Amino acid sequence: QAPIKATCEDMSCKTGFPEDVHSAVVSRSVHGGQPLLNVRFRSCDGNKKIHFGSSEPEDFRVGEDGVVYAERSFQLSAEPTEFVVSAQDKETQQEWQMRVKLTPEPAFTGASEKDQRKIEEIIFPWQQYKHSSPLKRQKRDWVIPPINLPENSKGPFPQELVRIRSDRDKSLSLRYSVTGPGADQPPTGIFIINPISGQLSVTKPLDREQIASFHLRAHAVDVNGNQVENPIDIVINVIDMNDNRPEFLHQVWNGTVPEGSKPGTYVMTVTAIDADDPNAQNGMLRYRILSQAPSSPSPNMFTINNETGDIITVAAGLDREKVQQYTLIIQATDMEGNPTYGLSNTATAVIAVTDVNDNPPEFTAMTFYGEVPENRVDVIVANLTVTDKDQPHTPAWNAMYRMTGGDPTGRFTILTDPNSNDGLVTVVKPIDFETNRMFVLTVAAENQVPLAKGIQHPPQSTATVSITVIDVNESPYFVPNPKLVRQEEGLLAGSMLTTFTAQDPDRYMQQTSLRYSKLSDPANWLKIDPVNGQITTTAVLDRESIYVQNNMYNATFLASDNGIPPMSGTGTLQIYLLDINDNAPQVHPKEATTCETLQPNAINITAVDPDIDPNAGPFAFELPDTPASIKRNWTIVRISGDHAQLSLRIRFLEAGIYDVPIVITDSGNPHASSTSLLKVKVCQCDLNGDCTDVDRIVGAGLGTGAIIAILLCIIILLILVLMFVVWMKRRDKERQAKQLLIDPEDDVRDNILKYDEEGGGEEDQDYDLSQLQQPDTVEPDAIKPVGIRRLDERPIHAEPQYPVRSAAPHPGDIGDFINEGLKAADNDPTAPPYDSLLVFDYEGSGSTAGSLSSLNSSSSGGEQDYDYLNDWGPRFKKLADMYGGGDD
Repeated sequence: QAPIKATCEDMSCKTGFPEDVHSAVVSRSVHGGQPLLNVRFRSCDGNKKIHFGSSEPEDFRVGEDGVVYAERSFQLSAEPTEFVVSAQDKETQQEWQMRVKLTPEPAFTGASEKDQRKIEEIIFPWQQYKHSSPLKRQKRDWVIPPINLPENSKGPFPQELVRIRSDRDKSLSLRYSVTGPGADQPPTGIFIINPISGQLSVTKPLDREQIASFHLRAHAVDVNGNQVENPIDIVINVIDMNDNRPEFLHQVWNGTVPEGSKPGTYVMTVTAIDADDPNAQNGMLRYRILSQAPSSPSPNMFTINNETGDIITVAAGLDREKVQQYTLIIQATDMEGNPTYGLSNTATAVIAVTDVNDNPPEFTAMTFYGEVPENRVDVIVANLTVTDKDQPHTPAWNAMYRMTGGDPTGRFTILTDPNSNDGLVTVVKPIDFETNRMFVLTVAAENQVPLAKGIQHPPQSTATVSITVIDVNESPYFVPNPKLVRQEEGLLAGSMLTTFTAQDPDRYMQQTSLRYSKLSDPANWLKIDPVNGQITTTAVLDRESIYVQNNMYNATFLASDNGIPPMSGTGTLQIYLLDINDNAPQVHPKEATTCETLQPNAINITAVDPDIDPNAGPFAFELPDTPASIKRNWTIVRISGDHAQLSLRIRFLEAGIYDVPIVITDSGNPHASSTSLLKVKVCQCDLNGDCTDVDRIVGAGLGTGAIIAILLCIIILLILVLMFVVWMKRRDKERQAKQLLIDPEDDVRDNILKYDEEGGGEEDQDYDLSQLQQPDTVEPDAIKPVGIRRLDERPIHAEPQYPVRSAAPHPGDIGDFINEGLKAADNDPTAPPYDSLLVFDYEGSGSTAGSLSSLNSSSSGGEQDYDYLNDWGPRFKKLADMYGGGDD
């Protein structure tokens, strides 16, 4: 590209285009939105508003600034492309035209890449300022055609593209720069410019598949950074090279075609894409079929549209029963299918031949047989089998059956087994043997879809089905069922009510008469004669019984025959009971509460009568004449047919419970009346009419059950308290017993236990040492009863008698402890003497006894008499020998 410089010549002002035909050279590949050139238009009046237009608006668009843009992407043909550019004054509607001729540039060659070609410009003229006396001209912004640069260039780099300069560089020192994506914005460093010379260069190979065009802006400033020219836009288009192979969207394509399809039938479309420019030959693909398998009945059963990839049939003879699937190898080649320069790729197309209904179903037999017991439904009586050569489990194979004759009442239907395709003749309505003993049906079978055109076969197949009905023992049935009887209540027991009989539908079987029995009689009011079916009462019929609903009583009876097997039928007898006036009205509620004073003291009561109209309300309410206190204290007023109001007649009535008799009479004919007692609880009331004393609690519903529950709770609480007291006493007793068993680590009596000394020291001489004798020598006085022995006692010894001990206090710091132990031992009748040895194992303080190690010493008290030790038993014999044997 040669350096481009914007210039303008001085000439006399003439509004319009400076030339009638303008020629320009542009790249062969034009992209949508690409600026191609700019047109020159002289306007002597600077205020004119000019609108530019194009004769080919679908291809070219002229901006308000005169720049011509491509409206869409297309390839220029080898011949020049011509169109007309028009300019119209919006005010005067005056129009000027100029013809533009675009010539495609020659293809790049190795030698021409370095050639520089001057691109002709058409720029707008100078604009004049009218506000100043001397005329001044201002140059418009630069617009240069786009720069075309092939991708994948091998260099050398940096490669010079174009030189940008301003005509003011003769008088000023200028600095040039470029901005935009590819220069100072990502991806940075692709384009650089010499700031002094304005030489624009590319630094590395470009890839059109990544970025198809770059939009840069060139700037010219002086050495102080002041802008001397308006920035100009530079568009660099990357020219596509055939560096990408076509790629199919799927490696395996699946399609279907019906068998028997005519030539030209559409099958499927395969699609490949090429990353190269689709508007250039590099991205223009062509398709073809490389191979077909199998090759029968013809090796060329299919063809493909080389541009769209549509696969269609070209030969007849597709038969699924012979070939069910075809496999095609499809090739896509760019460069419009040029086998020499184009790049290729392949994919597989699998075409399945689908079935059509070219074979009707055919019955395997002309006649089918079956039998069915009478009165049976949903029973399969016959299986109809057919054969069909079409693909199983498809509409062309699935069979549909219908009856064409022999079943006018619709007692049969034919279902299709989805697995075997058999026809299942099924009974849908009961069949009576006494009416029909055999059916002969005519059936037809056909497919779900009609036969394909041109098939020389009948569309359906027919057969005959013979069905025999088998006689069985049928159940008797009551006539009518249910049977309704109207009867007044109160019918006495033993009265004949009605006759309820059944019929046996079997006319061709030898069997005796029917037998009757009762199946359901909730109130047990009826019985039936087993032979003639006569029904009589066994109790009085009562309409007010809980078993009567809406005046209707239902009983069920059974009729049985003696066939094989025996059968039975049921019948329902409905007795509509007519009401009589057999119940007197009663008062409701039975208890009420009122105040002592006259106001407020009204009590609302209701009359209740089990009978129905006209033997019920309206009711008459009155108080009896006796006792006289009733009418003296109370008064009653009827407020409606069923309700009345009882109130005090006197000003004050003492609190308490009163039984007020009320006479209620119904409207029956004859009348029925009764005297009902209303228990009225009179209590003290507050201003709101609420009871304030104890009677209020009782009247509020604290009945006998509630009182009993409260008493039981109180008794349970008392028992719990008593058990707690007993437990505390036992705990205190155990604690006192444990005081005698002090921990050996804390008790100085361990000193005695270590010496195996059973007696006390010198200070313990006041005790009765005879208690230290062994229990074996004590004569038992009585045998302790079983169950009260202690754990540490010998069960074979009798109870000893405790001697009376002196109550005098003992000296020493353990005196109180010994007294407590003695008292416990004296008061325990079950403790033997040896149990009390625990209280004597303490020597006390200040004992005059010497150490046991000085028993042989002459100063151990030889003048003392130790002969009494012989009386203590064998255990003290050694001591007696040591101390009582004399000086030797």
